[in-house]
Amino acid sequence: MRRIGFFTFAVGVALLPALFPDNYFVMAVGVSAGLNAILAVGLNLLMGYAGQISLGHAAFFGMGAYTSAILTTRYACPSLIALTAGLIIAGVIAWLLARPILRLRGHYLAMATLGFGVIVHVLMVQATPWTGGPDGLNGIPPLNLLGWSVDSDLRWYAVIMAALLLAIGLSLNLVDSRIGRALRAVRGSEFAAQMLGIDTGRAKTQVFVVSALFAAFAGSLFAHQQSFVSPDSFNLTVSVELVTMVVLGGLASTYGSACGAIALTLLHEGLVVFEDYEMMIHGALLMAVMIFMPQGLFIGLSQGARRLWRLKNKASA
Repeated sequence: MRRIGFFTFAVGVALLPALFPDNYFVMAVGVSAGLNAILAVGLNLLMGYAGQISLGHAAFFGMGAYTSAILTTRYACPSLIALTAGLIIAGVIAWLLARPILRLRGHYLAMATLGFGVIVHVLMVQATPWTGGPDGLNGIPPLNLLGWSVDSDLRWYAVIMAALLLAIGLSLNLVDSRIGRALRAVRGSEFAAQMLGIDTGRAKTQVFVVSALFAAFAGSLFAHQQSFVSPDSFNLTVSVELVTMVVLGGLASTYGSACGAIALTLLHEGLVVFEDYEMMIHGALLMAVMIFMPQGLFIGLSQGARRLWRLKNKASA
């Protein structure tokens, strides 16, 4: 079923440009939704499967973006090397942070990750010689993949969606592996997992680092796609929105987290026409989904579709 779902998702992504040729708005929204989905899939590994909440995930998103921006604009570094450097920096910092911070649980862990995100955001604002301060950095060159410059909307859509499919595939494989089973055990009961011989500290550290790498990867792509970065793109609001995407789509569901990110991105774009009532409608819709689909949008719609199918078969019989 997962292979069928992956193939269906890939076909849908591939057909979208054919259905809306030369449509800048559709491609732009698709790129934004794809980046958010990569972030949500990575965060879902930490929250959904390991049961560890993070309110500072935008910090790793910003690390990847600023590393690529600084290396390419100030040191003329090739974009692929800058992207790799962003992954290394985010991975090392996540590994150093994971051991002490993941000893905390519940709201203590949430507050610790929140503090980390605030510290990184302040550094982005105050380290003006490196980051450009509140004004950010502009003039970031396009992503260059072995001589192929990603400099058009269609090319960016293709790259982002390929990256999203890669992220989903890696996530599904990780969940089905021994590490994934250990993470589900930790989420169920960390004490029981320890009694079974699982090194819970190591498992949580590994998933924290992997989740940070997903975010840094998306950040590097974001910097080259926007050709501009500023601290406002990586503040607390972004971290909260990422948590909302994961919960909205459905915890412990890779496709659910991706669908939650896409749905929330489309919701933001669709509610722009309502201007002053945008946040009110946005909040009401989120409340309705959580009340009537507590397991998440993806699982709720799947269950609804199955019920309709059964009713149709009973009626035809």
